[in-house]
This record gives sequence, structure tokens and C-alpha cells, in this order.
Amino acid sequence: MSTLDSPERGAATLAGPAPRILVLAAPYYREVVDGMLRGARRVFADVDAKVDVAEVAGGFELPAALAMALKLPGRWDGFLLLGCVVKGETDHYTFICDAICNGVMNISTASAAPIGFGLLTVDSLAQAEARSRDDRMNKGGEAAHAVLAQIALARGWGIAG
Repeated sequence: MSTLDSPERGAATLAGPAPRILVLAAPYYREVVDGMLRGARRVFADVDAKVDVAEVAGGFELPAALAMALKLPGRWDGFLLLGCVVKGETDHYTFICDAICNGVMNISTASAAPIGFGLLTVDSLAQAEARSRDDRMNKGGEAAHAVLAQIALARGWGIAG
């Protein structure tokens, strides 16, 4: 398997009721994020998930939107964050990516909420497009598998719906 290959995943499985998922999408790169959302929806369809989608202004707003959503306990079983940051010629890329990743990780560990993190941090739009196509390389689909695995873990331990 080359570094560009993604593992082949079977259909998602999850015991219990159909999960309720909130997707937080930062559609600055609309086509890329929409492609990732299509990949996620295919995975969620395997478990009949109920999916709500909320858009935020940009990637930087993803952690705050997640924190706000967590103030509505019991409404969703898991959260999927989708966005894309393309590297430019300044340090802005590094600061934004670090802020988003650290913000989400801090919320994740503090809340123990099931979260799938689908933020593309790429050097070019072509790289982002390759990771949002309707194939097994779709990072939205991968992040959807991750949130379902986290929901399964939480359910298995009796700490989530």
C-alpha cells in the first residue's frame, strides 16, 4: 500500500438505535467540503443515521461551533467536523491549522464527546480535491467511520445513547 492508499473499509456497523449526528461544515472551499459531506453521508446511510448539518463561516469557527452544540446535551450522539485549509504564502495557514486542531482536541478530551475530525490541511486545492472525490480516499467518509467508532465505544461503555 502506498502512502496515497486508504484502507478499504466495509459498511459501517453500530449496535443500538440509529445515531443522531451533527455535521459542522466550514464550506470556504465549497466543492471540497460538499464532496467530503457526500462521502460521510454514504457511511452514515449504512447505519440509518439521522444527520443534521450546520455551516460555520470557516475552519477557525469549528471548535466554537462544537462547543456551542455540546451545550445542547442529548440532542446528538456524535459530531463530524468538515473543513479545508489550503496552504498559502504566509504563516496564517500554520496558525489557523494549529488553532483548529488544538481547539477541537481540547473540547474532545474535556467533553469525551464522539467526534470525527475531517479537516483537510493541504498544500494545494488539487490535494484537497483528491481527498474529497467519491471514492475510498474520501476523508469525509473516513471521519464518518471514526465518529461511528467513537459512538460504538461510548455505547459499549454505557456512557452514550
